[in-house]
Amino acid sequence: MRKSVLLFFLLWGCLLPGCKKAAPDEGLFEYGRMQGVLDNDDIDEASGLVASRINPGMLWTHNDSGDKPRIFLIDSLGRYTATGWLNGITNRDWEDIALGGGPLPDKTYLYIAEIGDNLARHPHKVIYRIEEPLFTGDTVFHIDEVDSIRFVLPDGARDAEALMIDPQTKDLYIFSKREPAVNLYRLPYPQSTTEIITAEKVLEKLPFTLIVAADWSADGKEILIKNYQQVYYWQREQHEPVTDVLRRSPGILPYHEEPQGESITFAVNGNGYYTLSERAKGVKPALMFYVRSVPHPQ
Repeated sequence: MRKSVLLFFLLWGCLLPGCKKAAPDEGLFEYGRMQGVLDNDDIDEASGLVASRINPGMLWTHNDSGDKPRIFLIDSLGRYTATGWLNGITNRDWEDIALGGGPLPDKTYLYIAEIGDNLARHPHKVIYRIEEPLFTGDTVFHIDEVDSIRFVLPDGARDAEALMIDPQTKDLYIFSKREPAVNLYRLPYPQSTTEIITAEKVLEKLPFTLIVAADWSADGKEILIKNYQQVYYWQREQHEPVTDVLRRSPGILPYHEEPQGESITFAVNGNGYYTLSERAKGVKPALMFYVRSVPHPQ
């Protein structure tokens, strides 16, 4: 999202329900520690972030609208490691990235969400799915096999920036962004890669606005979503439907408000969560980590 549009909606959004900043619950996670400033200037509009499963201590990120079709691998201190190019794909408006299961049971997959739509004029959205690349030392690599999960929303074109995947079912979930109370949509697994799917609206009028990122913990027990000011948190009971989880009031987690923070992810081992900002207001993007201060939920 470009800065002028973002600043308009930051001002507009703060007049809406859900934008008022609540006091965080400091009992679960500590306040963030800056891991490091990104050392690759190509990563200037980081709009998605997810912890790698097969590259220990690494994270995947990408830029949003107008960038080239590429993903970046960085380490836990924000240091650049590699760039992966998705051949034959464009980046109209990539807004989030998730990692989870897919067609092959022994593989992990990256899901890259081209779901941004500031003016609500694109009826079709797409999520690109690739096998998670294993870093072998090459700083540049190319990905030829890219699945395209194309879909429409049942209530028309609208902007969205947050994607998460259920580790138990491999269902994909998308939060809308600009409504005073946002909606949640589902793409049940297995998602077609040959036909256009109509997403299911599973929740509407959730009491949040300007949701820009989401993540589901690898063990399926915790969910995070964030807007520009807050991080919201839920614990999930075993096999509890996500619709029941998100109907409960969330916890509010510590968050150092970033100049343009649009990404969040749990660490793979669940010992905390990361956030990463875009470059904005003269501030270079920095990777933040919020360490868990109480035992992981059983």
